[in-house]
Order: sequence, then C-alpha cells, then structure tokens
Amino acid sequence: MGETQVTAQEGRSTAGPSPVAAETAPRAAVAPSTPPPATGRSGWRARVHSLRAPGRPRLWFEILLIAVSYWLYSLVRNAVPEQKAAALRNADWIWSAEKSLGLAFEESVNHAVNSVTWLIVSMNYYYATLHFVVTIGVLVWLFRRHPGRYAATRLVLFATTAVALLGYYLYPLAPPRLMNGANFIDTVLVHETWGSMASGNFKNMSNQYAAMPSMHIGWSLWCGLTIFALASVPWARVLGLLYPTLTLVVIVATANHFWLDAVGGMACLAFGYAVSRVWYGSLPHRLPKRVPGAAKARLTRLRAARLPRPVSEPEAEPKPGTEPEPEAAGAHRP
Repeated sequence: MGETQVTAQEGRSTAGPSPVAAETAPRAAVAPSTPPPATGRSGWRARVHSLRAPGRPRLWFEILLIAVSYWLYSLVRNAVPEQKAAALRNADWIWSAEKSLGLAFEESVNHAVNSVTWLIVSMNYYYATLHFVVTIGVLVWLFRRHPGRYAATRLVLFATTAVALLGYYLYPLAPPRLMNGANFIDTVLVHETWGSMASGNFKNMSNQYAAMPSMHIGWSLWCGLTIFALASVPWARVLGLLYPTLTLVVIVATANHFWLDAVGGMACLAFGYAVSRVWYGSLPHRLPKRVPGAAKARLTRLRAARLPRPVSEPEAEPKPGTEPEPEAAGAHRP
C-alpha cells in the first residue's frame, strides 16, 4: 500500500519499512529539544524589571524605610567632621561672591524681619517644624491618593538627600549667623525660640557647619513641585508653589543659609529627579495614579521573562524486546 515492501531472503518473504516511511520515521521520532532553563542573568533581569515597575506601597515597609533612612541620614550628617576653619573660610568666600554679584541681601532681610518680633518668632518655628511636618504630610498624601506614583516620588526625595551628604562632606559651610566679623543676628538665640536644632541648647546635636546644600529648600521644593503636578484643585497648586518660596525667605531671614545654599538644594533635587527618571523610565507625575493588581502584574512579567517551554512532549520509545505492530495488511507474514 505504499507503506511496506516485501523482500525475499533465503526463500522467505519479510515485511520491512518502505523508503517513504524510512525517511519520515526518524524525523517523527526525534523529539523537540527542551530549551535550557532561564540563566541567572535573565533571572536577575526579570527581578530588576519587576523592581522598576511601579507597585502598590506597603504601609509597614514605608514607615520602617523612612525611619531608618532619616536615622542614617542624621547619623552620617552629624558624623561629618565640622571643619570649622574651612567652613568659615567658605562662608567668607560665598559672602564675597554674592557681594561681587550685587546680590548680598541676606543681612538686610535678616535685620528687617528681626525688627518684627511676631514675624521672626513665627519664622523660627516655621524653620524648626514645617521642614518635617509638610514633607511627611506629602508622603502620606501620595501613599493614599497616588500609590502608583509614590515609589518614584519617594526615590526623588531619597536621592536628593543622599547626594546632599556629599556636599556636607566636601564643602563644609558656616551659616551666616556663625560668621566671624559679620553683622548677622541669630534669631533663635535673641528670641529664645524653642525647638530649633540650629542654635541654643540643641546646637550640639546637629552639625552646625553643614549649610551647603540647603535641604530646607530641597525638601520644600520637592513638596511644592509634587503638589503642583498632582493636585486637582487650583488653590492647592498655588500653595504648592508658595511653600518653597516662603521657605527661601525664612532660611535667609533667620540667617541659617545664604541664597546660594538654596541653589545647591535645587541642584540636588534635579539629581534626584534624574535618578528617578532613569530608574522608572518616566517622571513621577507621568506614571499611572494607581496600580491595580500590582502583585499579579509583577508575577506575569517574571513568567514572560522565561523562555517558552516545548508545545509537544516526545513520543514514548518502545520497551526492549517488543516490536511495533505493522499498520498495513501487507505487512503480515504469509
């Protein structure tokens, strides 16, 4: 029937495979090769891709992360050698540079605001408290209302703060209120304001010569830009822009920073946004507001990173000592 052929051997006829079957049989018997399992390198790529994808934040992890991160930041910042002599020299250089630019206005602002007691006392408390209160408030707001953008925006803040530590180490700077021969007023000492870590009884708990860059500006501008980009009501967006502007006035009026320190804080924030942009592939406000089913999506991406498995399994080989039954009638012996 085209499937078998009869051969004569020693007076007997035997059935054997036809030439067509002989050509096709080996191909059909060869099982598709099983691809090797995913290598360690591809596994790491899948894990990194999973980490880069925006996910739903977990409250306990975020509280622990923020607490540990700020503790480490304070520990490193205060462990940086104060280098008083270098810090005072740098302050003199900054002050001279601002005078050469015709923008040395800190002393005039400091004296003018200090003449209004209620105003300068309010600014002292502003400097001591809102730096933390507003930043934590924005983080909580992001966590509740914009969970899909939370991790990317939080990374901006963390990267900004981390690079600021390099500034404290490489460029120690005395604040204007501690300069020698200058006429700045330490408003916390004069008005005995409670709560500031910059002067008074708490000054030994904080590095007094870590003024460059200003994280009051870095953090407040982070808050302001985040609110402006994500708030849905106009008045909130306006407040978002006013907050870093008012913070700049406060740090100058209280003689805690030069305005050039604020420029340093802005540069650190720009670095933070660059890090977040590279890691997540987009600026935080352009990411989706919510990430439903984040765990399922992450598992799907991990599975997709693996190589596909074979569609069909290889045919079972006949057991030893058995012969396959002939399929055609012409294969029977006479």
